[in-house]
Amino acid sequence: MIRTLLVANRGEIACRIFRTCRIMGIRTVAVYAAPDASLPFVREADIAVALGGSSATESYLVIDKILDAARRSGADAIHPGFGFLSENASFAQAVIDAGLTWVGPTPANIAAMGTKVEAKVLAVAAGVPVLPSAVVQGDDPSGWAAIATSVGYPVLVKASSGGGGRGMRIVVSATGLADAVIGARREALASFGDATVFVERYLPAPRHIEFQVFGDTHGNVIHLGERECSVQRRHQKIVEEAPSPVLGEEMRAKMAGAAVGLARAIGYVGAGTVEYLYDDSTGSPEFFFLEMNTRLQVEHPVTECLTGADLVQWQIDVANGLPLPLDQEQVERRGHAIEVRLYAEDPANGFLPTFGHLHTYEIGRTDSGLRYEHGVESGSQITTFFDPMLAKVIAHAPTRIAAATRLADALSAMAIHGVVVNRDYLVAVLSDADFLAGSTTTAFVDTHPGLLSAGLSPAEELAHVAAVVVSSARSRHASNRWSFAPTGWRNVPSQRHEMTLCSGERSVRVDYEWPTAHADRVQLMIDGIDHSVRIVRHERAAGADDLTMDVDGLTRSVRVTSRGENVWANSSGGQSAWTVAPRFTPPAAGAAAGGPIAPVPGRVVAVHVVVGQTVAAGDALVTMEAMKMEHRIEANADGVIAEVLCAVGDQVDAHQVLVVLD
Repeated sequence: MIRTLLVANRGEIACRIFRTCRIMGIRTVAVYAAPDASLPFVREADIAVALGGSSATESYLVIDKILDAARRSGADAIHPGFGFLSENASFAQAVIDAGLTWVGPTPANIAAMGTKVEAKVLAVAAGVPVLPSAVVQGDDPSGWAAIATSVGYPVLVKASSGGGGRGMRIVVSATGLADAVIGARREALASFGDATVFVERYLPAPRHIEFQVFGDTHGNVIHLGERECSVQRRHQKIVEEAPSPVLGEEMRAKMAGAAVGLARAIGYVGAGTVEYLYDDSTGSPEFFFLEMNTRLQVEHPVTECLTGADLVQWQIDVANGLPLPLDQEQVERRGHAIEVRLYAEDPANGFLPTFGHLHTYEIGRTDSGLRYEHGVESGSQITTFFDPMLAKVIAHAPTRIAAATRLADALSAMAIHGVVVNRDYLVAVLSDADFLAGSTTTAFVDTHPGLLSAGLSPAEELAHVAAVVVSSARSRHASNRWSFAPTGWRNVPSQRHEMTLCSGERSVRVDYEWPTAHADRVQLMIDGIDHSVRIVRHERAAGADDLTMDVDGLTRSVRVTSRGENVWANSSGGQSAWTVAPRFTPPAAGAAAGGPIAPVPGRVVAVHVVVGQTVAAGDALVTMEAMKMEHRIEANADGVIAEVLCAVGDQVDAHQVLVVLD
């Protein structure tokens, strides 16, 4: 029986596995790369072993380091979590060969489903429907074009060993095929060590529906129902739910039967997920095999909420040789659960990953039916070395509408300062009429661009602006910098004080009257409109002001937190971030040579231009890799390349100029 379990992973999934281990009385071992040394999962383990290195290839992907950590810590079992080595058959076999217990599917299971090409062959043999596809062979673009034509445009170029949306390119005609194949091969090799890609018929707007399957060493295989994961960006899920809002019992049984049949055909052991594309756009719904993930999924909590099962405990019990605790007839699902992935990224800027110091990370709701799976805490440093997911937030309720409403409220009540995250976008998705109606396909993000600029309601923003002004003004009037007058004192009483607050591209001009330091009424003019503010309560907490205010007859409580020129306001209706603009513009600093810049720190993987080359707006100049994704740097205008300031393999900083364009 497993006594000490090493988790060969990081962040929230490591914390999740440790939680079950504590319940089961199993000692835990964490392994960590240098940038992760201060993250919560390292402290939560009974023993932590440093792997050294900063990147995944120097730490979490080095099999010898993981096995050495197990030996040094006395671990007798290894759980891979998800990502990294979780679907690496060689790693699973190495763990077994070292005399350790592998908590996961057998190496043969992983190998069978390890590449999408081979998995599709097995799916066909098991009678599971698949989309037309073909492997891209050789280096001749004309041969690639013939293959794509045989499949039929539009096609999706996909990495055979891929996952998480990496190594994928949509191609609508032969014109873009060569670039897509080259890019997908490069990304696939960097991410998975396998440059094999294939083309598959592309469905523009299907649903993504998957079935959780589980097998044991006694020959039992069952399913625990489906999850719909159609809301995606860059082919990576951001909202997952169960059950699907569109499946009827007959189709559910058909898809589940196919998933269990495939698992049985390969003698599957442990947790796995059979993923489908479900097309209901023609009035005659069809489903097609996509892939099988031979690991625990990021979205497994929604299944746990509905069934009451602890899937990590099931994994450990199966690894210990125990049979599954339920047969198919005993599986019951209750209510509806929705999970969102909280990412350090900026939806309004192409979902570009963000990084920096996470000053504050606090939840605001702890009601029944809410579940948080964190990988960070206040003070964590968000780096560019790993996936930008910070946490998962899950809501379970009797109905889908109730779950969505509860989850949106929980997200709105969180305080997250210092790093831009996708929280407001997730709230907007959960509140969108189409989402609430169940109209979710993989095209949802593209067909709802208005959600990208989601923010506070006008009334909520007004309360936040008023709270920031009150907090700032009270601090200024309480200052004793001058012995003869408070800071901000004006010798012309008829003139109001002025303040400009900036939030992203938005700028708010505020004029206000402040009679005394202890005044409980303030007149504000915001963007030329007068507002009356009455301060009901004002208390100072550590580093923050807690204000309850009546603004134009509506009373709200707002917490204002300042750090230098940066100010955050939080209320039950959401969060806003502001900077206080200086009253006088500082002298402009000398600007560096202009040109396209690196949006985030990363590694240059391709340079597409040379000095003297003529380019048009939108042409690719440089491709970077950061946070497990490729970023294409494009020319923002027509011109001629004057300088190329980077080379393939260079590690570049954020905002570093890469190319000078005349």
